[in-house]
Amino acid sequence: MSTLSLPAQLPSRTISSTKTRVAKLTLWPLVAATFFMVSGGTYGTEEVISGAGYGHGILVLLFLPVLWCLPTAFMIGELSSALPSEGGYYAWVRRGLGNFWGFQEAWLSLAASIFDMAIYPTLFVFYLKQFAPWFGVGNHGVMAGLFVVVTCAALNMAGVRVVGITSLWLFFLLSAPFALVVVLAPFKLGALADAHTVATTSGGAELGLVGAVLVAMWNYMGWDNASTIAQEVERPQRTYPKAMIAAVVLVSLTYVLPFLAVYFTGAPASSFSGDGSWAQVAGRLGGTIFGFEWLRFLIVVGGMMSAFGMFNALVMSYSRLPLAMANDGMLPKFFAKVSVKTKAPWVAILVCASGWALCLGLGFKRLVTLDIMLYGASLMLEFVTLVALRIREPELKREFRVPGGMAGAVMLGIFPLALLSLAMVESESESVLGMNGLVFGALIIAGGFALYAGTRKLRARAMAAGGLQTSPGAAD
Repeated sequence: MSTLSLPAQLPSRTISSTKTRVAKLTLWPLVAATFFMVSGGTYGTEEVISGAGYGHGILVLLFLPVLWCLPTAFMIGELSSALPSEGGYYAWVRRGLGNFWGFQEAWLSLAASIFDMAIYPTLFVFYLKQFAPWFGVGNHGVMAGLFVVVTCAALNMAGVRVVGITSLWLFFLLSAPFALVVVLAPFKLGALADAHTVATTSGGAELGLVGAVLVAMWNYMGWDNASTIAQEVERPQRTYPKAMIAAVVLVSLTYVLPFLAVYFTGAPASSFSGDGSWAQVAGRLGGTIFGFEWLRFLIVVGGMMSAFGMFNALVMSYSRLPLAMANDGMLPKFFAKVSVKTKAPWVAILVCASGWALCLGLGFKRLVTLDIMLYGASLMLEFVTLVALRIREPELKREFRVPGGMAGAVMLGIFPLALLSLAMVESESESVLGMNGLVFGALIIAGGFALYAGTRKLRARAMAAGGLQTSPGAAD
């Protein structure tokens, strides 16, 4: 088949072997950054338990890493070890499937970020108001959200090493309160069975098992975000596969162990019926010292660090997409400007951060199925790319390979595809801006097609100037 023939031209310029003296991410800072790109700790999983109960909820949190996370981690491990490119998944898809699909991969990711990134400063303010109600008055909360955006942009300007080390420290700090929950729970066996449960309006109990699976998928997605900084990682061919597996185990444990511990205290599943539930449960578990609910306070502070850490790590990830696309001539050249000292893409960081800051006052809800739909479409392009590159470039050096040969590479995407199909069906019942969620998502996807057509002249000028190379496997 002619469409599978090897191209005569070289791959994208984003795949570079240029060495710099800039400090790079090592294994554990990369694991910590991946942790925040995916999870940010136990926060956000409450509705899995309130919707499905302890038994089913914990099983969902245990089995999804096997069916959803590990296949993705294996795919990322092979592609990142073979193509450690700035822009990560965008560069992989562009190399394997061509310019058009590479552009769509980046568009889907950046579009999903609009629904995702405004959540984290909002969550930061939500926890901040728990012990400083002043931030719930007037525009004080928006100003606090802007503080998160500006601070994270500044940290990202300082380079990936600073972001990685910050993520590592935040991981230890926000995990400490939940470690205390696990340690204290055996001393409170059955003690919370009759504790008063404060009802919330979250509606978690109405989710049911399918809704709990979707919420868990949302909490377990984002593994490929770490791939966009590959050129800034020490020995990426070996570091990425190790980091992906370590992060899957770490995220799974931080989700399951605290819930398992609280289960034995007798606290009802309805205790976790909304954001802030962990603070209430921890307050009852830790008790008071001189009238002060110390463990509740630590959980609330941890929630702020979780939201901050997730936003910080994702700024690092998403800002590399415009950089890589500009280097390829797919976006205007000014997006390729980087700091001389840190190599941070300062223009891309400022533009992305400004866009997310403008969304702070819109009060986004967690549009879980829509977020999964957009992310899932980009993820399936990556699974297709894995197979396409096995066919097109069998001799490509791969430090890590998905086991099972070609059959293993094909089978890898089956369970993620099944789970994403479930999310697509569920999106029928969600309304966004007054329209069906599935239709709204389809319009966003179609917007990527239109935008690609609208940038044809830009790509033509870049190609004429030698700035855009024809990517392997497909025409422009």
